Amino acid sequence: MVKSTGGRKAQPGQPSADASGPAERLARYQAKRDFAKTPEPAGAASLAAGSGQPRFVVQRHRARRLHYDLRFEIDGVLVSWAVPNGPTLDPAVRRLAVHVEDHPIEYLDFEGVIPRGEYGAGDVIVWDLGTWAPRADEDPMAALASGTFHAEVTGSKLRGQFVLVRSGARGGGRGGGPGGYGGGYGTESGQEQWLLLHKDDEFAVDGWDPEDYPASVISGRTNDEVKADPDRMWRSDLPPDQASIQLRAPSVSYPEVTEDELAALDALGTGGLWDVFGRQLKLTNLDKELFPARPGEPAVTKRELLRYSAQIAPVILPYLAGRALNMNRFPGGASKPGFWHKQLPEHAPDWVPRWDNPDAKEGRTTTYLVVDEGAALVWAANFGALEWHAWTAPVTDPHHPSYALIDIDPGPATSWDDVVVLARLHRTALEHVGVRAQPKVTGRRGIQIWIPVVSGLTYSDTRVWVEQLSKTIGSVVPELVSWKWDVRSREGLARLDYTQNVSNKTLVAPYSPRPAPGAPVSAPIAWAELDDPALAPDGFTISSVLDRVAEQGDLFRTVLGPGQVLPPLT
Repeated sequence: MVKSTGGRKAQPGQPSADASGPAERLARYQAKRDFAKTPEPAGAASLAAGSGQPRFVVQRHRARRLHYDLRFEIDGVLVSWAVPNGPTLDPAVRRLAVHVEDHPIEYLDFEGVIPRGEYGAGDVIVWDLGTWAPRADEDPMAALASGTFHAEVTGSKLRGQFVLVRSGARGGGRGGGPGGYGGGYGTESGQEQWLLLHKDDEFAVDGWDPEDYPASVISGRTNDEVKADPDRMWRSDLPPDQASIQLRAPSVSYPEVTEDELAALDALGTGGLWDVFGRQLKLTNLDKELFPARPGEPAVTKRELLRYSAQIAPVILPYLAGRALNMNRFPGGASKPGFWHKQLPEHAPDWVPRWDNPDAKEGRTTTYLVVDEGAALVWAANFGALEWHAWTAPVTDPHHPSYALIDIDPGPATSWDDVVVLARLHRTALEHVGVRAQPKVTGRRGIQIWIPVVSGLTYSDTRVWVEQLSKTIGSVVPELVSWKWDVRSREGLARLDYTQNVSNKTLVAPYSPRPAPGAPVSAPIAWAELDDPALAPDGFTISSVLDRVAEQGDLFRTVLGPGQVLPPLT
């Protein structure tokens, strides 16, 4: 993030150059919007400040009039201008740019439809996105206050040196109120007008027109496509039946198991037919002990696992639905060796959801279970799957993950306190760069952190980013971390395993049981719980986590929110 070191106080209508923080500077933005109606981000103070090379975004915004919103990350906010005709690489062209209110950092990847009646109503795409640098020895906020602002941008479409020069003119308002130029252009009297130009450098292109490049750089969609379906994108490189890609988790409400259905399970002897979630399952060996007992507790039976699977289904399904499932099966119970089972067996009922992998190589898994309904999860548990590992990419777009994954994998010499230290360092780092993420204990000895990312990133993108972040953290506590691949070479130290960010290599799903005594669960936690001395990696079990969800809700739901651009870490 670019930090200002000073500068004179701005005049009314100019970008602020005083010492007010992001919260104060976003007050005008927030006062104009009803966040119960608009999908725009409200601007969380904890996410306002980033670090590393600052970012910029250009959004193509069709409100009352088409315009482009140009925003630069400075001092924890996006300093913004509305550019009616859009930026250009043509050095002979001068564009009008009207300064509007500062926007929150989360606006960097906002793409969607602002509803009718709301401020700036219309469709928005992320037309360009990248990083920028100020001119050497130039304080950005002081430059803004002086009326001449230089920025060298590195985006997907825009490159090179841009200059904004305040013209001194003030707009008189053009049809104020909701639905004008988004972000405020042309809607308020007294807004500063600037001129935007591109210098005649190596990136200059005569006659360059932004309208020749209409697609979003994060979803590939046009404004028309966003308007038609804000939550989906069209992938022209995929077969027609797979080309419509879900961008955000659908707001689906999954049915809960009924008391009558649970009573019917309890009434069965060692086996029988169970009608649950509208499906009929044949159950066997219901009193078989699947998880060994913990001291002072009884062993956990197959009946209890199936009961838990049915009860947790509406909570866990948003993390499993639409994704291939890798099952870790323990037919003999958790006290005996298990094995990975990925291929959906031929004897699976016809109603069980499945996906045929078009990229399957000869001799590899061709058909996967997809847990799109509660009965499918119960079926998997009855099949001996004690662990559930869903792919991080949906089956509709299997080469582009929805999450970046951080795996704090302890070694034999790693204490639980050491694991918590590493998790806290990641918490601090993620807050520092303004990235939303959520942790969960593994149910074994470690902690994992999931980061929702924008559509279109490859596994290589997420792996490189997580590697850079984790190696930076590892350099702070080198006595705790080994980067050796072979377990025997790590001398018992922890590994920050960024290599989990690869196709078909998964982390255990939230709320999945683990094959260990007492049936522990990989349970989501709040970040603040890292400071609770009572926290344990295997402290939540299938007999206790349901009460926790009932009391606190699903603490992992934040990862189902909008995906994020992973900011530069240099």
